[in-house]
Amino acid sequence: MIKICSRELPVDIVFHPDWWHKNAGISFDEGFFYDPRRRVEDERKMEQVLYERFGSLGLGEDHLKNLPQIGAVHLASGYLLSEMLGCKVEYYDDAPPQVICAHRESLDFEVEDAFQSRAFRRLVGLVDELKAKYGYVVGDINWGGVLNLAIDVRGEEIFTDMVMEPEKAAVFFGKIAQVIDKFVWYVQTNTGSSSISVNRSARLFDYPVAIHSECSHTMISEEDYRRFFLSIDKEWSMRHAPYGIHYCGKDPHRMASAFSEIERLTFLDVGWGGDVALLRKYLPETFFNIRLNPVDIQRYSYEELRQCIRERVEASGGDLTRTGLCCVNMDKTVTDKRIFEIYEVAESLRNNDD
Repeated sequence: MIKICSRELPVDIVFHPDWWHKNAGISFDEGFFYDPRRRVEDERKMEQVLYERFGSLGLGEDHLKNLPQIGAVHLASGYLLSEMLGCKVEYYDDAPPQVICAHRESLDFEVEDAFQSRAFRRLVGLVDELKAKYGYVVGDINWGGVLNLAIDVRGEEIFTDMVMEPEKAAVFFGKIAQVIDKFVWYVQTNTGSSSISVNRSARLFDYPVAIHSECSHTMISEEDYRRFFLSIDKEWSMRHAPYGIHYCGKDPHRMASAFSEIERLTFLDVGWGGDVALLRKYLPETFFNIRLNPVDIQRYSYEELRQCIRERVEASGGDLTRTGLCCVNMDKTVTDKRIFEIYEVAESLRNNDD
């Protein structure tokens, strides 16, 4: 399996929109996502704020560049594919876009309809405008995941469908997978990456990783995963290498045995509370991106922070080129001091300090 990271214990932080609204004055209205001028200006402003506050940590490295980013690479926010599949999206000044469930009555739809939607056409227009001005585009857009999108489109009824009409549900999931697959290839063909917007840690790797979001898999059993989704992950791991799974729930270890059957699972986002040691037993070669809980770590003393990070990194097996740390959606209450402390703990682990 390819080793995707030559760095030791890479670390990254993603701030919640309310942090950006407070500290950079950025509003996350529709224009932030689709106005080509603001795409460039707001992303550079975000880089500048990161550089001014945390430049010594390596953040804000692009603060001097006007990069034609097609998507919001500083946010953890999936919305566009849901809109392409018929959901409404509401925008806010200090929060990520909110997807409104479409409650689709039928499990049947045509894959190409998603690419004829106003949402996708608007993206294409943005890409074309940025290319016309800059000659190229970079970045990507959070593409979510099969079950995540199915819930957005169908609502909680999808779980009844999985029991009462499993064959139709499987076809429905397959069509959503086709939409995702085509979308990812469109983005990656234009920019060279697909998943910085899924997890910013992806930008730290030696190779661009495709990361499938499985946030909602905490709601299903391992048996359901094997029945409906494992085959998709297996196929994508061969076609989108290097391939990864984002599992932000507290129980990714429930799927450890099934994940071990994915031949090229190069990356795993390990949700806070996941049994890292058990996962490592099943996935000895996979890069583990260990997620820190953005609420809990603000309550910890420095020693508690140090201990919890050390324990989880040690449970990953000791190879710091196969282990990373991230904390996503740190809100406006987090102190700069706490950010520096997270990086300080990581550095002490790299140096093997007691």
